[in-house]
Formats: sequence, C-alpha cells, structure tokens
Amino acid sequence: MLNDSDVKIFAKYMPQFPPSSVWLVGAGPGHIGLISVMGLFALKQADVIIYDALVNKQFLQFIRADAEAIYAGKRGGKPSASQDNIIDTIIKHAKRGKKVLRLKGGDPFIFGRGGEEVDALAKANIKFLAIPGITAGIGGLAFAHIPATTRETNQSITFLTGHDAKGVIPSAIDWDALAKGAQTIVMYMSLKHIHAICDRLMAGGRQANEPVAFVRNATLPDQQVWQTTLFEAADFVLANDITPPAIVVMGANVELRDRVLDYALPFYPHPADTQQPQ
Repeated sequence: MLNDSDVKIFAKYMPQFPPSSVWLVGAGPGHIGLISVMGLFALKQADVIIYDALVNKQFLQFIRADAEAIYAGKRGGKPSASQDNIIDTIIKHAKRGKKVLRLKGGDPFIFGRGGEEVDALAKANIKFLAIPGITAGIGGLAFAHIPATTRETNQSITFLTGHDAKGVIPSAIDWDALAKGAQTIVMYMSLKHIHAICDRLMAGGRQANEPVAFVRNATLPDQQVWQTTLFEAADFVLANDITPPAIVVMGANVELRDRVLDYALPFYPHPADTQQPQ
C-alpha cells in the first residue's frame, strides 16, 4: 500500500475534503489493494469513518490516530443497523463539523444504497462526494479468473440483485426478456432465491446446460469458486453449503476459467498471513 510520502505526491490531484462534508468511498470487494488512491487519501483525511460489515477491517490501520471508526454492520439477511439509523449517524457527525467518510464495500452506487444516502445528504443540505470502487461483480470475477466479457462469448453483461426492498424476487424484472436477451448475467444477493430465479430463467428459454459459477468471499484469502450448470445450480448450492456473501455468474464466458486456471498466479502469496481480522 501507499505510505505517507506516496499519498503526499497524489495529494495535489485530490479534491478538497472540507469539514461538515461526507465522502462515500467504495472500498472494493475485499482485497485491501483494490481501494483507489482517492479512497486511501480520504481514509487518511477523515475525522469519522462509518464502515459496513463487508469492508475489510484492515483498512482501519490507515486512519488517523484521533479519528473515530464506527461500525455500521450492514449485512443482508442478518441483524444490523437500519439504513435510517446509519443515515442519521452520518448527518449528525457532518453537522458537527466533521469530515465524514462513509466506507462501503464494492461500489457505493451498485446495489450499495449509496443513492439513498446522497439523496438524504442533499435533503439535509450537506455537501458530499462519491468515490467509485470495484464492485464484486467485476473484481470477484477477475479473482476467479472469469473474464466479464470476451469477444467470442458476450458483447453485453447484465447485473441484477436477487431480491428487492421487501426481500423477495424483484417483480420489476422481466425474467422472460432477461432469459432471452442477456448474454452474461451477474447476480448479487441471490442465493436465498436461487431456485426460483433459475426456474424463471429456464422457463423463459435459458439453456439448462449454461455454465454457472459461484464466487464466495470474492477477492479475500478464503475466496471459493464453484462451477456447475443452470439446471443444477439450485441443488448445487444446497449440496455444497454455499452461503453469502457470494455472487453468481452465468454465461459462456464462465467456461474460459477452465482453460486458464492452471496458468494463473496467486493473488495472496502467503494466505495464512493475510486473513481479514474479525
């Protein structure tokens, strides 16, 4: 990672982080090296850091000694702070004149509820900046050695969430159109409804033998990758006890992994020394 002298070199290219403002920073899917330089700069400037459950706790080593770190604990399907409470906490500290950093896993604006947070900040007359991060649907695929696109397999990619605000399969999605028109599909937060989702896609015309991969704990030392088919996917999840957080990718591009896996270098030279602290 960058040291203090490195950060100073980049500082002249960075935007101002004024008091009473909020930065939403995407920390990436887990690997500590995937945060942006701008995100690391913000970590070193912030007075208050409000971070989610899926954020790598190792990032906290870069905050100032006098900064306050607040665990927001957002985790799908598990007891956690409500979104309203998190927003209230962000606004409270900003109105106290603090430089507030909202550290979120992945990208704040891709299934991260960042849009709700900046909307609330605007209504509270609080200035903000949103710093993009690498979303799990891109970074997780790369760490699994699955290209999101290739010229021979897909010229498009579709990202979707497996549940809506009520926790059920999104009714606004046209599953028949998705089954026929989407070349590669990447799904977030979909394990709970994987059986029904796969049934809908096959009923809409998706091929039962289409390659499917699951990537759990994407980009972390204990990342796991499984491959199966659309027809077998739901039973495969149960048989292998695949649990969140995991992304699901289906499409012809998944097959490339088998051809390149033996030539891929490790992302973690010493996995035992790089486990994420609890």
